[in-house]
Amino acid sequence: MSVTGSTLARRAFGRELRRLRTTKNIQMSEAARAAETSPQSISRTEDGVFTRLTSFQVNALCDMYGANDDERKMLLALLQEVRSSRERGGGWWRAYADAQIATGFDHFLSLEESANRFTAWKIGVLPGMLQTSEYRRALAWSEIPPLTAEAIEGRIELATRRQLRLEDPDFSMIALLSEAVLREQVGGRSVMGRQLAHLAEVTELQNVSLRVVPFTAPRHLGILVGSFSLLEFPELPQSKLTNPPIVYVEEYAGDLYLEREAEVRRYRDALREIGQVALDEVRSRQMILAAAKELGE
Repeated sequence: MSVTGSTLARRAFGRELRRLRTTKNIQMSEAARAAETSPQSISRTEDGVFTRLTSFQVNALCDMYGANDDERKMLLALLQEVRSSRERGGGWWRAYADAQIATGFDHFLSLEESANRFTAWKIGVLPGMLQTSEYRRALAWSEIPPLTAEAIEGRIELATRRQLRLEDPDFSMIALLSEAVLREQVGGRSVMGRQLAHLAEVTELQNVSLRVVPFTAPRHLGILVGSFSLLEFPELPQSKLTNPPIVYVEEYAGDLYLEREAEVRRYRDALREIGQVALDEVRSRQMILAAAKELGE
């Protein structure tokens, strides 16, 4: 398991503790007294944030919650997974902290690194894993003009590192793109032309599916929903638990992480509807190549 597996283990650990506590209608303050910790620590643990709960404390919570043997073993296994992965160090993106990563975006990076399936619908900008360095550089200058050249290059290196996921045969990516993504000349004609040429090359990867929704497509839900990504995860190696999928909605003023079943289902439905009006992979590649040719690539 990669070091980022701790993100998934923490989420699963906290989710199971919350389920047991609420099933017994026990307040956080009561749980905190049983585990000899603070209510804030119980809250943070249930939210998937790392806290230094010991095996003794977890067993005390299990006693209070009336956990059965299987539930107790699962929680202790999850706790061990959190510890093991944390001992191997933080996520690789920590080295890029000086690149002025947006607040909270490191959480998305940990989820992206842990996912084994990534589905995106984009209406204006390409997903990070598909961007060339020139394209990313142009976006960075537009996003935060005061950034230094050094900070910009740190962001470029970070984006390049993220693209290594596409080399993992156990990882798959589905990208649904509005035609507007192809037509928006980020960085100018030459930069965008090379970006589209790169995009055409990416379509040849076996684990990447790229489809375009043309301007001529029938009216669809994607225009109303806006850009979002769906991340799905493999089972944890020791506990064999599978984390629920997460919908990530990136907003200018802040990001949303949605994982309630009803919320995720609505976005899955949106993806299904968008897919029904998207071109197939062959015709999408043809459109990308035609757009690149128009720009001189």
